[in-house]
Amino acid sequence: MSRQLQGYSLTTAEILYHMPDHPGLLQSFLWQNYDLAPRFPRLIGFLDFWAHNLDGTLAQVCVAHRELVSPAQMRLVGSEWRLN
Repeated sequence: MSRQLQGYSLTTAEILYHMPDHPGLLQSFLWQNYDLAPRFPRLIGFLDFWAHNLDGTLAQVCVAHRELVSPAQMRLVGSEWRLN
């Protein structure tokens, strides 16, 4: 919750890459984490790691992000009930 208030949003990236043994075939990989839009430093770091350490070359990356909580949506609750 505190990260979301700092500007982080849920980021999903669909990564298409060429399979190392069959370069003519594409494989899909989904990556999801909280990141800062529009620069996406965590996603860029992950893609740099991929490019330098994994054999499958990147073909395409599609990014989507959504802020789950914004300050206008937060409000105090007057009471709390617990059910056992």
